[in-house]
Amino acid sequence: MKNKVKGSAFTVIVLALAVLLLDSCVNTKHVAYFQNMSLNDSSKIDTVAKYIEPVIQIDDILSINIITADPQSIEIVNQATTLQAIGTSTSPTRQEITGFPVDKNGDIELAIVGKIHVLGLTTYQAKELIREKVSKDFKNPNVNVRFANFKISVLGEVTRPASYSLPNEKVSILDVLSLAGDLTIYGKRENIAVIRDNHGKKEIGRLNLNSTELFASPFYYLKQNDVVYVEPNKAKVISLNSAARTTAAVTISAISTLVLIFTRIW
Repeated sequence: MKNKVKGSAFTVIVLALAVLLLDSCVNTKHVAYFQNMSLNDSSKIDTVAKYIEPVIQIDDILSINIITADPQSIEIVNQATTLQAIGTSTSPTRQEITGFPVDKNGDIELAIVGKIHVLGLTTYQAKELIREKVSKDFKNPNVNVRFANFKISVLGEVTRPASYSLPNEKVSILDVLSLAGDLTIYGKRENIAVIRDNHGKKEIGRLNLNSTELFASPFYYLKQNDVVYVEPNKAKVISLNSAARTTAAVTISAISTLVLIFTRIW
């Protein structure tokens, strides 16, 4: 009878420790990117998302620089507006952005030249239109246009969650995740959410970093004001319950001690 009790006590202890070890174990199955691509695979990926240039939207801010043979005469046209922008998690204070805001009618306003309708245009199309308008008052103008507030926000399980202002319009999900310091070990790589404003409605795309199908997704290239959210995986949830696991370990240890004492005095 005594041996049976000892055997039962030993079984309880082993099972308890096994549960604790399994509970605290981090599953690395979904950590590596592009798991369906062999490291020795030199073949090309045939299906890649087509890059579509972002278009100018209401409340965008454009950086416009016009150069002519007489720089003094064009200086007044280049005078931009300084606007206050919302700070980021890494820089919570309000930031200043200098540029030409797109009003509710989709127009920008240049001194001397007047209002120019740019809503729905790419920066290249806007550049050509502005060049045409400015040419009426200035000879052979050279015009540069880009977004002054091309911003992508990255939230969730990344090393540096923040809003990032980017000088380049052609930016992919991999570019932005690199800026954010990559996913933490707790990031769910197979279900990255991209939240996009599409004509006043919110559109949500899902990306799987474990598969090369990522490159064919219409959300592979990001657009201004996109929000990228990295969901925490199960291991993160488990880590948040570390206090509960510690309590459970202490309780199991106490029970195990009591069982051993009981078997000795049985």
